[in-house]
Amino acid sequence: MASNLLSAPSRTLAPSPAPAPAGFRGRVPVQAHFPRRGGFGFGFAPRRSSRALRVRASVAIEKETPESEPPPTFLREDGHGSGSVRARFESMIRRVQGEVCAALEEADGGGARFVEDVWSRPCGGGGINPVLQDGRVFEKAGVNVSVVYGVIPPDAYRDGKGEADKNGAAAGDGHKPGPVPFFAGGISSVLHPKNPFAPTLHFNYRYFETDAPKGAPGAPRQWWFGGGTDLTPSYIIEEDVKHFHSVQKQACDKFDPSFHPRFKKWCDDYFYIKHRNERRGLGGIFFDDLNDYDQEMLLNFATECADSVLPAYIPIIERRKNTPFNEEHRAWQQLRRGRYVEFNLVYDRGTTFGLKTGGRIESILVSLPLTARWQYDHKPEEGTEEWKLLEACINPKDWI
Repeated sequence: MASNLLSAPSRTLAPSPAPAPAGFRGRVPVQAHFPRRGGFGFGFAPRRSSRALRVRASVAIEKETPESEPPPTFLREDGHGSGSVRARFESMIRRVQGEVCAALEEADGGGARFVEDVWSRPCGGGGINPVLQDGRVFEKAGVNVSVVYGVIPPDAYRDGKGEADKNGAAAGDGHKPGPVPFFAGGISSVLHPKNPFAPTLHFNYRYFETDAPKGAPGAPRQWWFGGGTDLTPSYIIEEDVKHFHSVQKQACDKFDPSFHPRFKKWCDDYFYIKHRNERRGLGGIFFDDLNDYDQEMLLNFATECADSVLPAYIPIIERRKNTPFNEEHRAWQQLRRGRYVEFNLVYDRGTTFGLKTGGRIESILVSLPLTARWQYDHKPEEGTEEWKLLEACINPKDWI
């Protein structure tokens, strides 16, 4: 999921009942990444130099342990109390996860329920991984949460930050830089409905900290927020697309009027399938490595964006889940799903990192649809609804 979970090898767990909070179901591990510039995001992909590729697999993350039910918190008892950003972010993503899972089960209406895996790590962290599959409305839906602790090699930190002195040189006091501890927490979800007129939705919100001890050589304490919500329809229904983008704009405008145009363009640029010269869908918002505003404000912004997911999406699902469709509509949906798969397996940083480093494969690929289609040299006829969708993916526009 473009967004992006720290995945390490593990075995699949048996379904387990979910305790409080009410409506709470479960989630998936996350992949740590370095963004293209300006620091780390939540997914871990150093710049694509040969050096970066060599250090990429050196992230130290413990193997997970199956759990029968989620603990009250996945945080370590290391001084980050209930009022810390870490604790408040974890509380937010677990609340949002429970609310989204409950709303999706209600919208599905066929009795389908999320089945979840729960895992932890001996030295702190863990995740809850719920998936609903083959429902009446949703072909596949995953709403995944994880909290992860690990260690980043100093060279990888510098590659990600774009800092000078990436050659392992000693720090100014003569000591060689040491590994950089990190913390990452996030929620990541992809929802694939069955009806071709109901769009796929992806959202991901994450928080990342480095945690080098004060005065230690290596890297200072740093923090970043990242995330976004984007829509991938097979057919353009302007009422739906405008509604979706309006909700994203409202969430952004509460904090800074520059956010929506900036993050909308970032979304269009990120979800670009270069080998097809088109976008994966009709965009939304996307941001990464965000730390150039007050930390409290950005925590509230990430919370507002996550809380906007259901108001942006559920009304669309309710309008479209019973829309009549034929085999031609379904075939076009499958072709567009193929584009979704291509982006995730070729360009999505979290997915590609997990695949190259032996991550938990079910967690990494939970974003993929159950079914997709590739048809040789398919070109929709000009002027058709399918052609209009393709044109909009090639030439993004302002929908509001």
